[in-house]
Amino acid sequence: MIPARYAPILFGFILSGLMSALVSAIATFRAAGMADGVAGLWLGTWLSSWAVAFPAVLVVAPLARRLVARLTRA
Repeated sequence: MIPARYAPILFGFILSGLMSALVSAIATFRAAGMADGVAGLWLGTWLSSWAVAFPAVLVVAPLARRLVARLTRA
């Protein structure tokens, strides 16, 4: 098992992977359609977008948490 102290990093890794897969799939299929080789094209776009999304999530998540905390104070 992974120690609990790594939970925010693991969360960011999984979230960024899933979100970048979804967004890159939509963008790739809209741009290329259901052409031959679209799966390989999507895989390339997904991996490159995940390389950007993962560090971005690690930087932006704490800012988003603080903003949500400010907006939801009772």
